[in-house]
Amino acid sequence: MPFVLLAAGLFFYRQPTWAFAMALLGFGVLLFFRDPHRAFEGPPEVVIAAADGVVTKVDIIEDPAVGPGRHQRVVTFLSAFDVHVQRVPVDGQVVTAGLRPGRKVAAFREDAGEVNESFLSVIKRPDGTLVGIRQIAGLMARRVVCYLEAGQAVRRGEHLGLIKFGSRVDLLFPESYDVLVNKGDRMRNGETQVARP
Repeated sequence: MPFVLLAAGLFFYRQPTWAFAMALLGFGVLLFFRDPHRAFEGPPEVVIAAADGVVTKVDIIEDPAVGPGRHQRVVTFLSAFDVHVQRVPVDGQVVTAGLRPGRKVAAFREDAGEVNESFLSVIKRPDGTLVGIRQIAGLMARRVVCYLEAGQAVRRGEHLGLIKFGSRVDLLFPESYDVLVNKGDRMRNGETQVARP
């Protein structure tokens, strides 16, 4: 709304170029916060994408903050043009939900996951396995927002949060799971099948 008022004011004062620029900027912000309807009706054991974007890495890491042992990790990079709402990838109970302060280097950098501001949510599935979602701020991202709280019961496909203006989301699950995506694949939150036990 502020961009519309600003554009109208600039147009009134005969500044059509600036008015058009403000209107375009306002449209871009609306586009950024869009939240298309998504649904996945497949088997309950399937882990679905938490974020829209392109898979930039699939690897195996150790991350004690998620849980003991090794975890498969699927890294998704969100450009400024992707949907920035994230969704819960599995049914279960939230056992960890916490913000880690940090820097805001470009999300595609190798060290972004270690140095940038991030929010980690860990969900315990009904079978006891753990799935982690790490929302990571990027160069233009000014704020990571997560709606989950420890102890909360969640359902696959529910809103998880959002990262404002360009970012990265890491999805972590047990090493034993079969990964269903590859580097370069495009993901759609709430729809794309990422892994299964």
